[in-house]
Amino acid sequence: MEIPSNLRYTKEHEWVRVDDGGTVTIGITDYAQKQLGDIVFVELPEVGDTLISKDEPFAFVESVKAVSDIFAPVTGTVKEVNDELPNSPEAMNEEPYGDGWLVIMELVHKHELDELLSAVDYEAYVNELA
Repeated sequence: MEIPSNLRYTKEHEWVRVDDGGTVTIGITDYAQKQLGDIVFVELPEVGDTLISKDEPFAFVESVKAVSDIFAPVTGTVKEVNDELPNSPEAMNEEPYGDGWLVIMELVHKHELDELLSAVDYEAYVNELA
């Protein structure tokens, strides 16, 4: 299982990459995509969507196993969505930390990043689930 050390994580299995200029990129983890199985459909928010609060569902994915909400790991406004995902949802399985990203958000509360798990802490959490 891949857990890049440069990202932050949630217990709901989302990852956050802090970008330049106050934005963050968000996706689901390798662990999440393996649990979901083959992802066949993704619904993303609209660019410019009003404020999405931390822990609110902002997207959902459908796999051969389940339909799952994706919860916002931080509060922000959607600046960009991965327009390729609706046509190629399998990218979330193939490259969850690359082409499988979901959205880029403008971060509102920088302190929320401190509440996220480090790679080491996330790995320990996932190992507890096994």
